Amino acid sequence: MKPKTPAATPTASTAQVRHAVVDEGSAGQRLDNFLLRELKGVPKTHVYRIIRAGEVRVNKGRASADTRLNLGDEVRIPPVRLPERSSEAALASAAAAVPAREFPVLFEDDHLLVVNKPAGVAVHGGSGVSYGVIEQLRRARPQAKFLELVHRLDKETSGLLLVAKKRSALTALQDQFRQRETGKTYAALVIGAWPRNKKVVDVALHKYLTADGERRVRAVADDADEGRRSISLVHVVQQGTLGAHTLSLLDVTIKTGRTHQIRVHLAHEGHPIVGDEKYGDFGFNKTLAAGRGVAGVRFERMFLHARRLAFDHPATGQRIELLAPLPPECETLLSRLSLPATLT
Repeated sequence: MKPKTPAATPTASTAQVRHAVVDEGSAGQRLDNFLLRELKGVPKTHVYRIIRAGEVRVNKGRASADTRLNLGDEVRIPPVRLPERSSEAALASAAAAVPAREFPVLFEDDHLLVVNKPAGVAVHGGSGVSYGVIEQLRRARPQAKFLELVHRLDKETSGLLLVAKKRSALTALQDQFRQRETGKTYAALVIGAWPRNKKVVDVALHKYLTADGERRVRAVADDADEGRRSISLVHVVQQGTLGAHTLSLLDVTIKTGRTHQIRVHLAHEGHPIVGDEKYGDFGFNKTLAAGRGVAGVRFERMFLHARRLAFDHPATGQRIELLAPLPPECETLLSRLSLPATLT
């Protein structure tokens, strides 16, 4: 970074507005991750708060936490005050609060790492979450000089998560995601009989915040100003019954990577994902979580699993395709529904 004003660590007495120009080392990075590194010692909740409040500006305009920074962008960083204790003490305290944790590794070399993320674990801290996968990995690997998320998964979603171990790998892989050169397929169990001839969902989506600051997404008309075109490809793997309910096991391949895209697309078509607490059938989810209505089965998570990921290796160019097996709880539920646990 090449700040226009001295990039001193903000304290209770030195906080001031800074303007920074994005260089090659930070190009392609998310705004929230960029700020977390620039504002070391500032609580993550506060970083997300100033972004939502519009105090952070990119090229003089408002930006969201997931805005990707481009080479030459100018970022306005507002005054931020820390508690009176030293920033070193704050950093040490924050690091100590993050438990070291490794996750099942499906691929690793000098350039990248692919893990199988469990459901219920955020990919990174922020917005009420103290830490996530990336912070725990950094804590578990103190010798690692660079670990950054290439993409995101919802906290409730399990499966393949790609982490870059070099800045060059991060930018190359993020370019592939932006240019739709990657293949991402999810296993989703939905309520209802999905029509086998319904193979494409092409519905624009709009991301917004609720009154209490919670992030949500809704389907909008194709010509809506706030909408962004979003495309999901759907393939029916199997259908079965659970009591009075018909359920469909789907393979969903996303051609665009919008927030909550699969969850909102499937719900919009009248087939919400089993266990989805934001867009699902709340009564059915509650019954299933309590283990009522199905002999011996209790399911307490969302049935959405990132099972396949394909991309070109950032250094060698080799095409890599990885598969993540379904978690045991998902396999168990499918077995009780007389559905195959192995996806094809």
